[in-house]
Amino acid sequence: MWDTEFRGSLKGDQFFTATKELIGKDHDGLPGIENMFYVGADRIDIAGATSMRIDRAGELVPLFMRNIYAIPGMFGVSMQAGIFQNRLGRGRTVEVDVVGDDMNNLVGAAGTMFGIIKKEMPDAQVRPLPSLELIYPEVNLLPKRDRLRASNMNSREFGVALDVLMDGRKIGDFKEEGKKKIDLVLKASEMEISTPQDLYNAVLATPDGNTVPVSSFSSLESTTGLSEIRHLERKRTFTLQVTPPPNIVLEEAMDIITSKVIPAVRAMGMIKKGVDISISGVADKLKETRKALQWNFLLAAVIAYLLMAALFGNFIYPLIIMVTVPLAGAGGFIGLRLVDTFIAPSPLDILTMLGFVILIGVVVNNAILIVHQALNNLRFHGMDYKEAVVESTRSRIRPIYMSAATSIFGMLPLVLFPGPGSELYRGLGSVILGGLALSTLFTVFVIPSLLMFFIKMEKVHK
Repeated sequence: MWDTEFRGSLKGDQFFTATKELIGKDHDGLPGIENMFYVGADRIDIAGATSMRIDRAGELVPLFMRNIYAIPGMFGVSMQAGIFQNRLGRGRTVEVDVVGDDMNNLVGAAGTMFGIIKKEMPDAQVRPLPSLELIYPEVNLLPKRDRLRASNMNSREFGVALDVLMDGRKIGDFKEEGKKKIDLVLKASEMEISTPQDLYNAVLATPDGNTVPVSSFSSLESTTGLSEIRHLERKRTFTLQVTPPPNIVLEEAMDIITSKVIPAVRAMGMIKKGVDISISGVADKLKETRKALQWNFLLAAVIAYLLMAALFGNFIYPLIIMVTVPLAGAGGFIGLRLVDTFIAPSPLDILTMLGFVILIGVVVNNAILIVHQALNNLRFHGMDYKEAVVESTRSRIRPIYMSAATSIFGMLPLVLFPGPGSELYRGLGSVILGGLALSTLFTVFVIPSLLMFFIKMEKVHK
Protein backbone atom coordinates (compact mmCIF):
# COMPACT_ATOMS: atom_id res chain seq x y z
CA MET A 1 0.00 0.00 0.00
CA TRP A 2 1.25 3.45 -0.83
CA ASP A 3 0.45 6.71 0.87
CA THR A 4 1.24 10.08 -0.65
CA GLU A 5 0.58 13.20 1.39
CA PHE A 6 1.19 16.72 0.28
CA ARG A 7 0.03 20.28 0.89
CA GLY A 8 -1.78 22.59 -1.48
CA SER A 9 -4.62 22.17 -3.91
CA LEU A 10 -4.65 19.23 -6.28
CA LYS A 11 -7.36 18.08 -8.65
CA GLY A 12 -8.05 14.39 -8.36
CA ASP A 13 -8.67 13.95 -12.06
CA GLN A 14 -5.24 15.40 -12.82
CA PHE A 15 -3.64 12.80 -10.60
CA PHE A 16 -5.64 9.94 -12.10
CA THR A 17 -4.87 11.12 -15.63
CA ALA A 18 -1.12 10.99 -14.94
CA THR A 19 -1.37 7.32 -13.93
CA LYS A 20 -4.17 6.06 -16.18
CA GLU A 21 -1.80 3.94 -18.29
CA LEU A 22 -1.02 1.82 -15.20
CA ILE A 23 -4.58 1.13 -14.10
CA GLY A 24 -5.08 -2.63 -14.27
CA LYS A 25 -1.92 -3.38 -16.27
CA ASP A 26 1.86 -3.03 -16.32
CA HIS A 27 3.16 -0.20 -18.45
CA ASP A 28 6.60 1.10 -19.43
CA GLY A 29 8.39 -1.25 -17.01
CA LEU A 30 6.29 -0.19 -14.00
CA PRO A 31 3.89 -2.49 -12.10
CA GLY A 32 0.19 -1.97 -12.65
CA ILE A 33 -2.12 -0.24 -10.17
CA GLU A 34 -4.96 -2.35 -8.80
CA ASN A 35 -6.85 0.30 -6.80
CA MET A 36 -6.43 4.02 -6.33
CA PHE A 37 -8.01 6.75 -4.21
CA TYR A 38 -7.88 10.50 -3.75
CA VAL A 39 -9.05 12.66 -0.81
CA GLY A 40 -8.94 16.46 -0.92
CA ALA A 41 -9.27 19.07 1.84
CA ASP A 42 -8.64 22.78 2.17
CA ARG A 43 -4.95 22.46 3.07
CA ILE A 44 -4.08 18.87 2.31
CA ASP A 45 -4.60 16.28 -0.40
CA ILE A 46 -3.94 12.57 -0.06
CA ALA A 47 -3.69 10.05 -2.87
CA GLY A 48 -2.81 6.38 -2.59
CA ALA A 49 -2.71 3.20 -4.61
CA THR A 50 -2.27 -0.55 -4.23
CA SER A 51 -0.03 -2.25 -6.75
CA MET A 52 -0.93 -5.37 -8.69
CA ARG A 53 2.56 -6.63 -7.85
CA ILE A 54 3.07 -6.18 -4.14
CA ASP A 55 6.79 -7.00 -4.26
CA ARG A 56 7.36 -4.17 -6.78
CA ALA A 57 5.12 -1.47 -5.28
CA GLY A 58 8.15 0.64 -4.33
CA GLU A 59 8.91 1.22 -8.01
CA LEU A 60 5.91 3.57 -8.18
CA VAL A 61 7.47 6.06 -5.75
CA PRO A 62 9.33 8.11 -8.43
CA LEU A 63 6.16 8.29 -10.56
CA PHE A 64 4.10 9.66 -7.69
CA MET A 65 6.82 12.17 -6.85
CA ARG A 66 6.91 13.46 -10.43
CA ASN A 67 3.14 13.97 -10.31
CA ILE A 68 3.44 15.91 -7.05
CA TYR A 69 6.22 18.21 -8.21
CA ALA A 70 4.47 18.80 -11.53
CA ILE A 71 2.06 21.07 -9.62
CA PRO A 72 3.57 24.52 -8.95
CA GLY A 73 4.16 25.43 -5.33
CA MET A 74 3.51 21.91 -4.10
CA PHE A 75 5.35 20.26 -1.18
CA GLY A 76 4.90 16.54 -0.81
CA VAL A 77 6.27 13.12 0.01
CA SER A 78 5.64 9.77 -1.61
CA MET A 79 6.53 6.47 0.00
CA GLN A 80 5.54 2.87 0.43
CA ALA A 81 3.93 2.39 3.82
CA GLY A 82 5.68 0.07 6.25
CA ILE A 83 4.07 -3.02 7.74
CA PHE A 84 3.61 -1.49 11.18
CA GLN A 85 3.12 2.09 10.01
CA ASN A 86 -0.12 3.75 11.13
CA ARG A 87 0.62 7.39 10.31
CA LEU A 88 1.34 9.02 6.96
CA GLY A 89 4.91 10.02 6.28
CA ARG A 90 6.33 8.47 9.45
CA GLY A 91 7.67 5.14 8.20
CA ARG A 92 11.37 5.99 7.84
CA THR A 93 12.04 9.58 8.74
CA VAL A 94 14.44 11.87 10.52
CA GLU A 95 12.47 14.68 12.14
CA VAL A 96 14.34 17.98 12.52
CA ASP A 97 12.61 20.29 15.00
CA VAL A 98 13.24 24.04 14.75
CA VAL A 99 12.07 25.58 18.02
CA GLY A 100 11.82 29.22 19.10
CA ASP A 101 9.58 32.18 19.87
CA ASP A 102 9.94 34.44 16.82
CA MET A 103 8.04 32.98 13.86
CA ASN A 104 10.00 34.96 11.28
CA ASN A 105 13.29 33.54 12.59
CA LEU A 106 11.83 30.03 12.61
CA VAL A 107 10.58 30.30 9.03
CA GLY A 108 13.94 31.62 7.86
CA ALA A 109 15.92 28.87 9.58
CA ALA A 110 13.55 26.09 8.49
CA GLY A 111 13.43 27.33 4.89
CA THR A 112 17.22 27.54 4.66
CA MET A 113 17.58 24.09 6.16
CA PHE A 114 15.04 22.73 3.67
CA GLY A 115 17.20 23.90 0.77
CA ILE A 116 20.49 22.61 2.23
CA ILE A 117 19.01 19.18 2.96
CA LYS A 118 17.87 18.89 -0.66
CA LYS A 119 21.38 19.87 -1.74
CA GLU A 120 23.17 17.36 0.52
CA MET A 121 20.66 14.56 -0.19
CA PRO A 122 19.14 15.29 -3.62
CA ASP A 123 16.89 12.23 -3.62
CA ALA A 124 15.58 12.77 -0.09
CA GLN A 125 11.97 13.76 0.46
CA VAL A 126 11.47 16.68 2.85
CA ARG A 127 8.06 17.51 4.26
CA PRO A 128 7.66 20.68 6.37
CA LEU A 129 5.16 20.56 9.21
CA PRO A 130 3.40 22.93 9.03
CA SER A 131 4.01 24.56 5.65
CA LEU A 132 6.51 27.41 5.52
CA GLU A 133 4.08 30.13 4.40
CA LEU A 134 3.11 32.83 6.91
CA ILE A 135 -0.12 33.61 5.07
CA TYR A 136 -2.86 32.30 7.35
CA PRO A 137 -4.79 34.74 9.59
CA GLU A 138 -3.87 34.48 13.24
CA VAL A 139 -5.15 36.26 16.35
CA ASN A 140 -3.02 36.61 19.49
CA LEU A 141 -4.21 37.64 22.92
CA LEU A 142 -1.28 39.34 24.68
CA PRO A 143 -1.73 39.33 28.48
CA LYS A 144 -1.37 42.53 30.50
CA ARG A 145 0.57 41.16 33.42
CA ASP A 146 0.19 44.13 35.74
CA ARG A 147 -3.61 43.95 35.54
CA LEU A 148 -3.51 40.20 36.05
CA ARG A 149 -1.42 40.64 39.21
CA ALA A 150 -3.87 43.25 40.48
CA SER A 151 -6.62 40.62 40.24
CA ASN A 152 -4.47 37.90 41.88
CA MET A 153 -4.01 36.04 38.59
CA ASN A 154 -1.00 35.04 36.52
CA SER A 155 -0.49 34.30 32.83
CA ARG A 156 -0.97 30.57 33.27
CA GLU A 157 -4.31 30.95 35.02
CA PHE A 158 -5.38 33.41 32.33
CA GLY A 159 -4.48 30.87 29.65
CA VAL A 160 -6.47 28.15 31.42
CA ALA A 161 -9.51 30.45 31.54
CA LEU A 162 -9.18 31.11 27.79
CA ASP A 163 -9.00 27.35 27.17
CA VAL A 164 -12.29 26.94 29.01
CA LEU A 165 -13.88 29.62 26.85
CA MET A 166 -12.60 28.05 23.62
CA ASP A 167 -12.04 24.28 23.27
CA GLY A 168 -12.56 23.40 26.94
CA ARG A 169 -10.25 22.24 29.70
CA LYS A 170 -10.11 18.86 31.44
CA ILE A 171 -10.78 19.38 35.15
CA GLY A 172 -11.09 15.75 36.25
CA ASP A 173 -12.58 12.39 35.35
CA PHE A 174 -15.48 10.16 36.28
CA LYS A 175 -15.50 6.38 36.33
CA GLU A 176 -18.51 4.22 36.97
CA GLU A 177 -17.83 0.66 38.07
CA GLY A 178 -17.55 -1.66 35.10
CA LYS A 179 -17.41 1.17 32.58
CA LYS A 180 -14.70 3.24 30.92
CA LYS A 181 -13.39 6.39 32.52
CA ILE A 182 -14.93 9.62 31.25
CA ASP A 183 -13.05 12.92 31.10
CA LEU A 184 -14.80 15.87 32.71
CA VAL A 185 -14.27 18.93 30.52
CA LEU A 186 -15.31 22.46 31.44
CA LYS A 187 -16.24 24.38 28.31
CA ALA A 188 -18.16 27.50 27.36
CA SER A 189 -21.04 27.42 24.91
CA GLU A 190 -19.97 27.42 21.26
CA MET A 191 -23.02 29.55 20.45
CA GLU A 192 -21.79 32.37 22.68
CA ILE A 193 -18.15 32.35 21.52
CA SER A 194 -17.80 31.71 17.80
CA THR A 195 -15.30 34.41 16.75
CA PRO A 196 -12.08 35.89 18.19
CA GLN A 197 -13.98 39.10 18.92
CA ASP A 198 -16.52 37.17 20.98
CA LEU A 199 -13.66 35.69 22.98
CA TYR A 200 -12.12 39.13 23.47
CA ASN A 201 -15.38 40.49 24.82
CA ALA A 202 -16.16 37.47 27.02
CA VAL A 203 -16.24 37.79 30.81
CA LEU A 204 -13.94 35.99 33.26
CA ALA A 205 -14.39 35.32 36.96
CA THR A 206 -11.32 36.39 38.96
CA PRO A 207 -10.10 34.80 42.22
CA ASP A 208 -11.47 37.88 44.02
CA GLY A 209 -14.98 36.96 42.91
CA ASN A 210 -15.29 39.76 40.37
CA THR A 211 -16.29 39.40 36.71
CA VAL A 212 -13.95 41.16 34.30
CA PRO A 213 -13.94 41.09 30.47
CA VAL A 214 -11.01 39.42 28.71
CA SER A 215 -10.27 42.76 27.02
CA SER A 216 -9.28 44.21 30.41
CA PHE A 217 -6.55 41.57 30.85
CA SER A 218 -5.18 41.45 27.31
CA SER A 219 -4.78 43.18 23.99
CA LEU A 220 -5.97 41.70 20.69
CA GLU A 221 -3.38 41.44 17.91
CA SER A 222 -4.34 40.37 14.38
CA THR A 223 -1.48 38.99 12.34
CA THR A 224 -0.61 36.19 9.92
CA GLY A 225 0.77 32.82 10.85
CA LEU A 226 0.90 29.16 9.90
CA SER A 227 -1.78 26.68 8.92
CA GLU A 228 -1.47 25.06 12.35
CA ILE A 229 0.15 25.83 15.70
CA ARG A 230 2.68 23.28 16.92
CA HIS A 231 4.57 23.43 20.20
CA LEU A 232 7.59 21.65 21.64
CA GLU A 233 8.27 22.36 25.30
CA ARG A 234 5.83 25.30 25.14
CA LYS A 235 7.62 26.95 22.19
CA ARG A 236 6.51 27.32 18.57
CA THR A 237 7.95 24.59 16.41
CA PHE A 238 8.62 23.78 12.78
CA THR A 239 9.36 20.15 11.93
CA LEU A 240 11.08 18.97 8.76
CA GLN A 241 10.33 15.31 8.12
CA VAL A 242 13.29 14.03 6.11
CA THR A 243 12.86 10.68 4.37
CA PRO A 244 16.29 9.65 3.03
CA PRO A 245 16.58 7.67 -0.22
CA PRO A 246 16.86 3.86 0.05
CA ASN A 247 20.64 3.93 -0.39
CA ILE A 248 21.11 6.11 2.73
CA VAL A 249 20.36 4.55 6.12
CA LEU A 250 18.84 6.60 8.94
CA GLU A 251 22.11 6.77 10.86
CA GLU A 252 23.93 8.22 7.86
CA ALA A 253 21.11 10.71 7.24
CA MET A 254 21.33 11.85 10.86
CA ASP A 255 25.09 12.33 10.51
CA ILE A 256 24.62 14.42 7.36
CA ILE A 257 22.09 16.65 9.09
CA THR A 258 24.12 17.11 12.29
CA SER A 259 27.56 17.46 10.70
CA LYS A 260 26.76 19.31 7.46
CA VAL A 261 23.27 20.81 7.34
CA ILE A 262 23.00 22.38 10.79
CA PRO A 263 26.56 23.86 10.74
CA ALA A 264 25.88 25.29 7.26
CA VAL A 265 22.67 26.98 8.46
CA ARG A 266 24.47 28.28 11.53
CA ALA A 267 27.33 29.67 9.41
CA MET A 268 24.81 31.59 7.31
CA GLY A 269 23.53 33.30 10.46
CA MET A 270 20.02 31.86 10.15
CA ILE A 271 20.04 30.23 13.59
CA LYS A 272 19.55 33.35 15.65
CA LYS A 273 19.29 33.77 19.39
CA GLY A 274 16.34 31.90 20.84
CA VAL A 275 16.22 29.34 17.99
CA ASP A 276 17.11 25.72 18.82
CA ILE A 277 17.42 22.73 16.51
CA SER A 278 17.03 19.12 17.60
CA ILE A 279 16.47 15.72 15.97
CA SER A 280 13.57 13.50 16.97
CA GLY A 281 11.15 10.99 15.48
CA VAL A 282 11.95 7.50 14.27
CA ALA A 283 15.68 8.22 14.00
CA ASP A 284 15.84 9.43 17.59
CA LYS A 285 14.01 6.32 18.83
CA LEU A 286 16.38 4.18 16.77
CA LYS A 287 19.38 5.71 18.53
CA GLU A 288 17.85 5.10 21.96
CA THR A 289 16.95 1.51 21.12
CA ARG A 290 20.40 0.87 19.68
CA LYS A 291 22.01 1.95 22.93
CA ALA A 292 19.69 -0.32 24.88
CA LEU A 293 20.44 -3.27 22.59
CA GLN A 294 24.18 -2.76 23.03
CA TRP A 295 23.76 -3.42 26.74
CA ASN A 296 21.44 -6.34 25.98
CA PHE A 297 24.12 -7.82 23.74
CA LEU A 298 26.72 -7.59 26.52
CA LEU A 299 24.28 -8.99 29.06
CA ALA A 300 23.49 -11.96 26.81
CA ALA A 301 27.22 -12.64 26.38
CA VAL A 302 27.85 -12.48 30.14
CA ILE A 303 24.92 -14.79 30.90
CA ALA A 304 26.11 -17.32 28.31
CA TYR A 305 29.64 -17.19 29.73
CA LEU A 306 28.54 -17.66 33.35
CA LEU A 307 26.20 -20.49 32.40
CA MET A 308 28.99 -22.34 30.61
CA ALA A 309 31.37 -21.66 33.49
CA ALA A 310 28.91 -23.31 35.86
CA LEU A 311 28.50 -26.33 33.58
CA PHE A 312 32.21 -26.83 32.89
CA GLY A 313 33.27 -25.95 36.44
CA ASN A 314 35.99 -23.78 34.91
CA PHE A 315 36.37 -20.15 33.81
CA ILE A 316 38.97 -20.76 31.08
CA TYR A 317 37.11 -23.13 28.74
CA PRO A 318 34.01 -20.90 28.46
CA LEU A 319 36.34 -18.03 27.60
CA ILE A 320 37.75 -20.08 24.72
CA ILE A 321 34.23 -20.87 23.53
CA MET A 322 33.25 -17.17 23.63
CA VAL A 323 35.91 -16.46 20.97
CA THR A 324 33.31 -17.62 18.45
CA VAL A 325 31.12 -14.60 19.29
CA PRO A 326 33.34 -11.91 17.63
CA LEU A 327 33.78 -14.27 14.67
CA ALA A 328 30.00 -14.50 14.38
CA GLY A 329 29.69 -10.72 14.72
CA ALA A 330 32.11 -10.19 11.84
CA GLY A 331 30.21 -12.72 9.77
CA GLY A 332 26.93 -10.99 10.58
CA PHE A 333 28.22 -7.65 9.27
CA ILE A 334 29.64 -9.32 6.16
CA GLY A 335 26.33 -11.07 5.47
CA LEU A 336 24.37 -7.85 5.95
CA ARG A 337 26.71 -5.99 3.62
CA LEU A 338 26.47 -8.65 0.89
CA VAL A 339 22.68 -8.70 1.03
CA ASP A 340 22.54 -4.89 0.99
CA THR A 341 24.84 -4.79 -2.07
CA PHE A 342 23.53 -7.64 -4.21
CA ILE A 343 19.93 -8.38 -3.17
CA ALA A 344 18.05 -5.48 -1.58
CA PRO A 345 18.69 -2.51 0.77
CA SER A 346 19.11 -3.88 4.30
CA PRO A 347 19.60 -1.19 6.94
CA LEU A 348 20.88 -1.90 10.44
CA ASP A 349 17.47 -1.60 12.06
CA ILE A 350 16.11 -2.97 15.34
CA LEU A 351 15.25 -6.47 14.10
CA THR A 352 18.63 -6.73 12.39
CA MET A 353 20.40 -5.84 15.63
CA LEU A 354 18.39 -8.54 17.40
CA GLY A 355 20.08 -11.00 15.05
CA PHE A 356 23.42 -10.32 16.74
CA VAL A 357 21.88 -11.11 20.13
CA ILE A 358 20.46 -14.36 18.76
CA LEU A 359 23.88 -15.32 17.36
CA ILE A 360 25.37 -15.47 20.86
CA GLY A 361 23.22 -18.45 21.78
CA VAL A 362 23.63 -20.18 18.41
CA VAL A 363 27.30 -20.04 17.46
CA VAL A 364 28.71 -21.25 20.81
CA ASN A 365 27.14 -24.69 20.30
CA ASN A 366 29.81 -25.89 17.87
CA ALA A 367 32.65 -24.81 20.13
CA ILE A 368 30.98 -26.48 23.13
CA LEU A 369 30.93 -29.80 21.24
CA ILE A 370 34.67 -29.65 20.55
CA VAL A 371 35.69 -28.58 24.05
CA HIS A 372 33.39 -31.04 25.80
CA GLN A 373 34.53 -34.00 23.70
CA ALA A 374 38.20 -33.09 24.11
CA LEU A 375 37.81 -33.06 27.90
CA ASN A 376 36.03 -36.42 27.82
CA ASN A 377 38.84 -37.89 25.70
CA LEU A 378 41.38 -36.61 28.16
CA ARG A 379 39.60 -37.48 31.41
CA PHE A 380 37.92 -40.79 30.61
CA HIS A 381 39.82 -42.26 27.66
CA GLY A 382 43.37 -41.52 28.79
CA MET A 383 44.39 -39.76 25.58
CA ASP A 384 47.32 -37.38 25.32
CA TYR A 385 46.55 -33.61 25.21
CA LYS A 386 47.14 -33.20 21.50
CA GLU A 387 45.48 -36.47 20.60
CA ALA A 388 42.42 -35.58 22.67
CA VAL A 389 41.94 -32.27 20.87
CA VAL A 390 42.59 -33.69 17.39
CA GLU A 391 40.27 -36.64 17.94
CA SER A 392 37.57 -34.36 19.32
CA THR A 393 37.76 -32.13 16.24
CA ARG A 394 37.81 -35.10 13.87
CA SER A 395 34.79 -36.79 15.46
CA ARG A 396 32.74 -33.60 15.77
CA ILE A 397 33.49 -31.91 12.47
CA ARG A 398 30.83 -33.87 10.56
CA PRO A 399 27.89 -33.14 12.92
CA ILE A 400 29.06 -29.51 13.23
CA TYR A 401 29.00 -28.96 9.47
CA MET A 402 25.80 -30.99 9.03
CA SER A 403 23.89 -28.93 11.61
CA ALA A 404 25.34 -25.67 10.26
CA ALA A 405 24.44 -26.62 6.66
CA THR A 406 20.84 -27.46 7.54
CA SER A 407 20.50 -24.18 9.47
CA ILE A 408 22.06 -22.12 6.67
CA PHE A 409 20.02 -23.65 3.84
CA GLY A 410 16.87 -23.53 5.94
CA MET A 411 17.39 -19.80 6.51
CA LEU A 412 18.26 -18.92 2.91
CA PRO A 413 14.61 -18.29 1.90
CA LEU A 414 14.44 -15.51 4.52
CA VAL A 415 17.19 -13.69 2.67
CA LEU A 416 16.74 -14.59 -0.99
CA PHE A 417 13.00 -14.75 -1.58
CA PRO A 418 11.14 -11.44 -2.09
CA GLY A 419 7.56 -10.83 -1.12
CA PRO A 420 5.33 -8.85 1.24
CA GLY A 421 7.08 -8.26 4.55
CA SER A 422 10.47 -9.50 3.30
CA GLU A 423 12.07 -6.21 4.36
CA LEU A 424 11.06 -7.09 7.91
CA TYR A 425 13.08 -10.29 8.26
CA ARG A 426 15.71 -10.06 5.48
CA GLY A 427 18.21 -8.18 7.63
CA LEU A 428 17.68 -10.53 10.57
CA GLY A 429 18.20 -13.56 8.33
CA SER A 430 21.32 -12.12 6.68
CA VAL A 431 22.98 -11.46 10.05
CA ILE A 432 22.27 -14.94 11.42
CA LEU A 433 23.21 -16.55 8.10
CA GLY A 434 26.52 -14.70 7.76
CA GLY A 435 27.45 -15.06 11.43
CA LEU A 436 26.69 -18.78 11.52
CA ALA A 437 28.56 -19.47 8.27
CA LEU A 438 31.75 -17.59 9.19
CA SER A 439 31.90 -18.82 12.79
CA THR A 440 31.34 -22.43 11.70
CA LEU A 441 34.10 -22.16 9.12
CA PHE A 442 36.68 -20.89 11.61
CA THR A 443 35.52 -22.72 14.74
CA VAL A 444 37.22 -25.99 13.75
CA PHE A 445 40.52 -24.13 13.37
CA VAL A 446 40.50 -21.45 16.05
CA ILE A 447 38.93 -23.34 18.98
CA PRO A 448 41.24 -26.42 18.79
CA SER A 449 44.30 -24.15 18.48
CA LEU A 450 43.36 -22.17 21.59
CA LEU A 451 42.28 -25.28 23.46
CA MET A 452 45.70 -26.85 22.88
CA PHE A 453 47.33 -24.19 25.07
CA PHE A 454 44.94 -24.45 28.04
CA ILE A 455 43.95 -28.11 28.13
CA LYS A 456 47.35 -28.96 29.56
CA MET A 457 46.01 -27.86 32.95
CA GLU A 458 43.96 -31.05 33.00
CA LYS A 459 45.42 -34.26 34.40
CA VAL A 460 45.68 -37.22 32.07
CA HIS A 461 44.03 -40.37 33.48
CA LYS A 462 46.13 -43.37 32.52
